[in-house]
Amino acid sequence: MSTTETVTAATESVDSFRDRARRWLRDTLPPAPPVRSGEQKSPQVWARARELQRILHDGGFAGICFPVDYGGLGLSPAHQRAFTEESRPYEMPLALNIPTLTICAATLLDMGSEEQKRTHIAAVLRGEELLVQFLSEPRGGSDLAGLTTRADRDGDEWVLNGSKIWSSGAYAADYALCLARTDWQVPKHAGLTMFLVPVNSPGLTIRRITQVDGSTEFCQEFFDDVRIPADAVVGEVDGGWAVATRLLHHERSAVGGGSPYASGVGQHSGRDVHSLLDIARRTGQFADPRVREDIGEAHAMNLVHDQLIAHVGARIAAGELAPAAGSMVRLFSARNSWLQADAAVRIAGAAAATGDPGGEPGLGRAGQDYLYRQAWSLAGGSTEMARNIISERVLGMPREYAADRDVPFDQVRRGR
Repeated sequence: MSTTETVTAATESVDSFRDRARRWLRDTLPPAPPVRSGEQKSPQVWARARELQRILHDGGFAGICFPVDYGGLGLSPAHQRAFTEESRPYEMPLALNIPTLTICAATLLDMGSEEQKRTHIAAVLRGEELLVQFLSEPRGGSDLAGLTTRADRDGDEWVLNGSKIWSSGAYAADYALCLARTDWQVPKHAGLTMFLVPVNSPGLTIRRITQVDGSTEFCQEFFDDVRIPADAVVGEVDGGWAVATRLLHHERSAVGGGSPYASGVGQHSGRDVHSLLDIARRTGQFADPRVREDIGEAHAMNLVHDQLIAHVGARIAAGELAPAAGSMVRLFSARNSWLQADAAVRIAGAAAATGDPGGEPGLGRAGQDYLYRQAWSLAGGSTEMARNIISERVLGMPREYAADRDVPFDQVRRGR
């Protein structure tokens, strides 16, 4: 877009933007393909997502809420919501939403250097880069700050050693936000640094993990003397916990459906009422009052979810709620996913187990989504962690006891 077009877009009303987006989407993008559980993201899937993102960029609809200086449009969340609503029927680069756009690029926007923002956010919005996060560790559980992957300074470089796990889409990424320990003689939160690591770095090995639904999107990474330049630090050296905190805020918002940085929105077992309607019709139960009640409850929960996102988001933006309040959206999203996955299996009955999950949407997918149900308890931080955050940081309740609080990390007792 030219400078004049960018300025015009930045002052465009939501209604005008919606009308323009509706016409552009109709004339440019094909209909959305059916949702299939357990689908493997092949190189062709990732290439198509990059291509679609580039189409959005060239059409002037990429990075709606990202600043103009970094390749976005500089518009409001209301503009993004309008575009999201209009884009639902069309094929969109959904594979790039989590974690590339809504988590990693959003974190760089808040915490990255000017050079990192101009280089990487702009590349993401053009579909040229995929970003992932290297946070969790094999023996870390939910104690992210207790990580042991280390980064040691060697002249103008950092040297990384250790292992990360549960990294979505790492095998297809270009860069990763990686949290590592740079000081072992201070309490665990104080000795961490966030790095922007090229995923193809020598010494970095990625292995894919097979999940219960057959997908292999999660990965484990091994760092063996991986060297990265000094300017790969995001934020401050030993200030990585502040960056990680902001990243986790964006992750909770993304998983809860409240991020303003997504390119479209996908449907899954926790949001797709049309799938419930399809199951009811194909099993001859559409007139059953019990089934209709299930579908009605699912629809009502989605309406409540949307209103909760808008309400909490507006109050956080206005400074009336702490950013930690985003955990309320994340927690509700998980409960909504459970309810609707349960409803799908209840309506499908035995067909949830016997239907083909790779065929038409509905029957077999209901069973496979049910297997994946508990993932919504863990994605974006467990629901137990969300409850702790709400109680301590929103409601002001006392923090639970931690034996390693304020203890230098090299003095903390750890299992072998």
